[in-house]
Amino acid sequence: MSAIADLRRTVADLHRELTRYELVIWTAGNVSARVPGQDLMVIKPSGVSYDELTPEAMVVTDLHGELVEGDYAPSSDTAAHAYVYRHMPEVNGVVHTHSPYATAWAARGEPIPCVLTMIADEFGGEIPVGPFALIGDDSIGRGIVETLRASRSPAVLMRNHGPFTVGKDARAAVKAAVMLEDVARTVHFAHQLGSPQPIEQHHVDSLYARYQNVYGQ
Repeated sequence: MSAIADLRRTVADLHRELTRYELVIWTAGNVSARVPGQDLMVIKPSGVSYDELTPEAMVVTDLHGELVEGDYAPSSDTAAHAYVYRHMPEVNGVVHTHSPYATAWAARGEPIPCVLTMIADEFGGEIPVGPFALIGDDSIGRGIVETLRASRSPAVLMRNHGPFTVGKDARAAVKAAVMLEDVARTVHFAHQLGSPQPIEQHHVDSLYARYQNVYGQ
């Protein structure tokens, strides 16, 4: 129970990062976290204002999206998050936003090319596009998993929908969502100026290895 209480606080706090970085509007978007050692997750409730997202408002579901604990209905994206957790055991956090620049790339159905060292660092190459899927069942989750299994990227642009990011924990997934929007915006600007120059693959590999294994404390 203490682990769930801690995750409720963490997930509630991380939703404020989505508004801080202007990745969501109104009640759109969500953060979830896997409960360690249990087939459960904590996720944002559906249609609740970000101002009201207290730890107590977070809901707990099983990994098939069934409500286990909470006063609200789970997010409409719960089935997608649950599918990711069932099929990617290394993932412990999932984030979905409709951040404008990343979602614009999703609307075009176009991967974000690896033309910045920041993209190589965090995403390990181009940021891929996933298939179109309707909300409500695990179709989105299937598209996320199929796409990310073929990529080093923690982010996928679901076609005509928006970005989903994953991480070793919920904070890492939020970080990927923040960085995704930043590079999506910068590459958009670069396209307005001309033709962005891709980074050679061996440099991408070197940058990714350094950032993932050496960078930081």
